[in-house]
Amino acid sequence: MANQEKKAQRKPVDAVVSKQRRIQREIDQADRGKPVASKSDAAVQAGARKQPENPLPRQHYAKPNLESRLEPRPRFLAPDYKGSGKLLDMTAIITGGDSGIGRAVAVLFAREGANVAIVYLNEHEDAEETRQYVEKEGRRCLLIPGDVKDAAFCRAAVERTVEAFGQLDILVNNAAFQEHAQSIEELTDEHFDETIRTNIYGYFHMAKAAVPHLKAGAAIINTGSETGLFGQPVLLDYSTTKGAIHAFTQALATNLAPRGIRVNAVAPGPVWTPLNPADQPIDKISSFGHGTDMKRPAQPEEISPAYVFLAAPVCSSYLTGVILPIMGGVTGSA
Repeated sequence: MANQEKKAQRKPVDAVVSKQRRIQREIDQADRGKPVASKSDAAVQAGARKQPENPLPRQHYAKPNLESRLEPRPRFLAPDYKGSGKLLDMTAIITGGDSGIGRAVAVLFAREGANVAIVYLNEHEDAEETRQYVEKEGRRCLLIPGDVKDAAFCRAAVERTVEAFGQLDILVNNAAFQEHAQSIEELTDEHFDETIRTNIYGYFHMAKAAVPHLKAGAAIINTGSETGLFGQPVLLDYSTTKGAIHAFTQALATNLAPRGIRVNAVAPGPVWTPLNPADQPIDKISSFGHGTDMKRPAQPEEISPAYVFLAAPVCSSYLTGVILPIMGGVTGSA
């Protein structure tokens, strides 16, 4: 009797095993007639216009690098992006706004109706060019050179902006220092301190100076990085700061939510900006961004619309504390 019960219990299980093995045999048979799948090495183009692909020309520049030196020139104009007044008559401060992502954001903010203050270190040529493009969009642009590591300078930059435009509605923290080191032993205290103070203290000083002027509906947008999500072995200090920026974003978002001020971050993957050819070794820059699913770096104009989305109350009024990854794939380029 017991044996009959065991046989009865085994029947459903045996049927499942038989089904699974039959499915396996069918797949095995299908696989035998197929070539081994290989991951495509071609760059992916999914936007309104074709973007530059690898290999990029070999180049390396002294810091702080100028955008005018890069070959090819970074694309920031987003000619297919049509403004619709999402930021009409608002005022924005963008640190690191002279070039790269900051420049692309400044142009789109102006296209959406905002006046823009550009905070930058000493890249006067780039900053002046950015101002010209902002003014071509029909808006005003204020240039403020200085060091965001200095809290007094950050306070003065905010005061100058409010004095010039009468208000402050958006802060984009984007200024950064990045320089690789092959090992933790190679990373000097001076190097580590410069990265920490620029990338974290600068964001903190600017936010602290700006918040008293921000009203309900205002936005702070911090530039994070895929390195703050996954780490990067030769960017120990930079990865550390970007992880801290993500945490700072989420903590400040919760802190300011009762005041109606939203705080979010964008976490880009590799983007073709002056920052990278001034850091990447000359023998590696030609394949910059190839490790992404899209097999190429982003152009600044592919990143900047995300800042408009996070800045505009009509787009993201219920969004705060978000780290928005734009990495050309799922797991980044590391």
